[in-house]
Amino acid sequence: MTTSDLFKPLSLGRYELANRVTMAALTRSRAGESGIPTELHAEYYSQRASNGLVVTEGTFPAVSTRAFPGQAGIETAEQQAGWARVADAVHAKGGTIFMQMMHAGRLSHTTLSNGPQPEAPSAIASGTAVRDFETRKDCPVPRALETSEIPRIIEQFRAAARRAVDAGIDGVEIHGANGYLLHEFMGAVSNQRTDEYGGSPENRARLLIELTQALVEEIGADRVAIRLSPKMNAQGPIDPEDNDAEVAATYGAYLDGIKDLNIAYVSLLWGFEENALIQNLAEKARANGTTRVLFNTGFPTVTQLSDAAALIERPYVDAVVVGRMILANPDLSRRWEEGLELNEPDPATFYVGGAHGYTDYPFAS
Repeated sequence: MTTSDLFKPLSLGRYELANRVTMAALTRSRAGESGIPTELHAEYYSQRASNGLVVTEGTFPAVSTRAFPGQAGIETAEQQAGWARVADAVHAKGGTIFMQMMHAGRLSHTTLSNGPQPEAPSAIASGTAVRDFETRKDCPVPRALETSEIPRIIEQFRAAARRAVDAGIDGVEIHGANGYLLHEFMGAVSNQRTDEYGGSPENRARLLIELTQALVEEIGADRVAIRLSPKMNAQGPIDPEDNDAEVAATYGAYLDGIKDLNIAYVSLLWGFEENALIQNLAEKARANGTTRVLFNTGFPTVTQLSDAAALIERPYVDAVVVGRMILANPDLSRRWEEGLELNEPDPATFYVGGAHGYTDYPFAS
């Protein structure tokens, strides 16, 4: 493909996307302590509806799994009603919206979860800190999940997916990246279990396979997606010295386990470099002829048009995931296609609440 292919339609799941510039899930911390999306959320997401796909901020399926202050939830009727307003607003602008669903795992605190100790594959602290509604705190040692609790984790996601779709959200993206619970299960450092959910690449991938299957059964494969970060060691779930063979075995086991489900897409978070591991995983994800691969370069560098153009030329990339430039340019796909001037993102407003730096970035005239 060429740069012009960024602006061509893409069939993804049951949807036809207008272009291949898609919005990453972006933490924005605007939902207060209630976790209920507001009219501000509806405005924010609908402003960005002209991009091929809008993916929401990571949304908690239960408050006990909350990861950060101001995170939106999909646990209660009130939260579902808030997301219904968001979905209606995005659809009114002709957009498609998926909800990213995430469980914080060990990257939480009792002050965020309203009391329960954070839970994880193993009782191993991340060694990182988390911000609650007052200040920044060290992440505590989590409680290791019992084998008998695994069905409860799956049920929380399944029920959340049903609520999201019932709210009018077009699909869900499972958050299996960035050091949160599902990434923790995939990592040999954070997962030191000795039951059927740990100890080997196949066992570490088991929860993610079972969860994906449950969501497919609940809402349909063409409305289910996943985000993965196979080699990204955000918040310590993997050994950065692990060779590619270990990573390939774990993520290969997951992709083999879901290949016949034909989910809508796999979003891979990777750097700009190209190597055999990421190519093989991407090709494995696409091998069923239905599942699309979205590519996200991650955090160190803001994705520019030249970066997106280089990515879309790779034969295993169907669309490009963009974060901060869509945050600052609601109409980014148009600006890129027409060569229009760009707004620059203001990091000082990313997580502070309110409309400033959220819904007041101007559109191109």
